[in-house]
Amino acid sequence: MSSKKQAIFICSLIITWYTSNIGVLLLNKYLLSNYDFRFPIFLTMCHMSACAVLSYVSIVVLKIVPLQMIKSRSQFIKIAILSVVFCGSVVGGNISLRYLAVSFNQAVGATTPFFTALFAYMVTLKREAWVTYGALVPVVAGVVIASGGEPGFHLFGFIMCLSATAARAFKSVLQGVLLSSEGEKLNSMNLLLYMSPMAVLVLLPAALIMEPNVLDVTLSLGREQKFMWLLLLVNSAMAYLANLSNFLVTKHTSALTLQVLGNAKGAVAVVISILLFRNPVTAIGIGGYSITVLGVVAYGETKRRFR
Repeated sequence: MSSKKQAIFICSLIITWYTSNIGVLLLNKYLLSNYDFRFPIFLTMCHMSACAVLSYVSIVVLKIVPLQMIKSRSQFIKIAILSVVFCGSVVGGNISLRYLAVSFNQAVGATTPFFTALFAYMVTLKREAWVTYGALVPVVAGVVIASGGEPGFHLFGFIMCLSATAARAFKSVLQGVLLSSEGEKLNSMNLLLYMSPMAVLVLLPAALIMEPNVLDVTLSLGREQKFMWLLLLVNSAMAYLANLSNFLVTKHTSALTLQVLGNAKGAVAVVISILLFRNPVTAIGIGGYSITVLGVVAYGETKRRFR
């Protein structure tokens, strides 16, 4: 592949990654808050169902990445544990979108490095340089400031968003511990292939018990709103596309590039959400989020320099 074609290919991957990630986030918010579809567990189950089907098509049929088989009962149990934690993080994030603006949701989500460092130390006793931990101070301080300046602050939504962020960080640490041996390591696409159907098995009874009228309301909304089923289908497909594009961007760029793109993606999502949903923002809120993003950038840089 020539350098020009490769650059175009990578740019198209990044655009797809941005579009799918931001798109699924905004569609989640629209469905859960503006469309009166108040079923975050069922919505997450739709995402996981799409991920299960499309992962099978991508890996087994289209062979985009090689299929990695589960080799032992122990490995299967470890993947099942990861799947439950993964479910918790996604459901928590979707629940928080019912109560919080996307801009504030992204500000809280930016604290992932803080929880990752915390769990890495608690689980593996892995310590970073003190200067690296120092860079996490503005990450947390920024969210505290943003919380004080958030006009639509909702305590339950904040707790759910914080829990989802912590669960996402815990899953990444746990994955490094549970699937650390060479024989058990799976790439992110194969891990999604196995985690998705397990997640559906967990989410289906949870949705039926905790959201008992979900089927009746969904069918009713489908009859009243002609685009309801299309929105659910597109939203679920985008959830898988976000995972696939993330894997491909990781594969074709460096870790540093991915980190910079990830930080920028959060900022882009915030701007677009404010323009679309017109949620009120304050100078304090914007300042707090900016401090958090700068802290995340500083954390990544210090971690790279002081390994």
